[in-house]
Amino acid sequence: MHWYLVHTKPRQERRAFENLERQGYECYLPTIAAEKLRRGEISVIDEPLFPRYLFIRLGDQRSSMGWLPVRSTKGVSRLVTFGVEPARVEEELVGALRARSVLAAQHPQELFTPGERLRISEGPFAGLDAIYQMTDGERRVMVLIELLSKPVKLTLAPGQLAKGMT
Repeated sequence: MHWYLVHTKPRQERRAFENLERQGYECYLPTIAAEKLRRGEISVIDEPLFPRYLFIRLGDQRSSMGWLPVRSTKGVSRLVTFGVEPARVEEELVGALRARSVLAAQHPQELFTPGERLRISEGPFAGLDAIYQMTDGERRVMVLIELLSKPVKLTLAPGQLAKGMT
């Protein structure tokens, strides 16, 4: 048995994973905890580490546990191949990803990083550039803006900020 790579349909990694496991295949979908802006608030969600890809364990030469059902599984686009040969993934790589995913789950990827340049998109300061400082622990963020040629700390809801400056 070896690990192989499955290419999924857009945003259907979990669907493919669940359907393949329901059929008895051993699969692995590496995820990462990340902060996302949902309805104006920051929430932590698990998202695929490799969008549109998951790992599946299959036998050699398409003998054990048929390879054919994999392609017709809901959520699956195809098995990744190099020419006609399926792309084999080393056991050590999958093991290392599993070990790191345990650590990554404890420290979610932050939505904003200190020093990142943002734009205020709502409220009385809409349109001004800001520099992210930190979250204040009350579901709000602190930013620096330049007002009358002086840096001023401002506390805003995360939904009032947009990435990228013009």
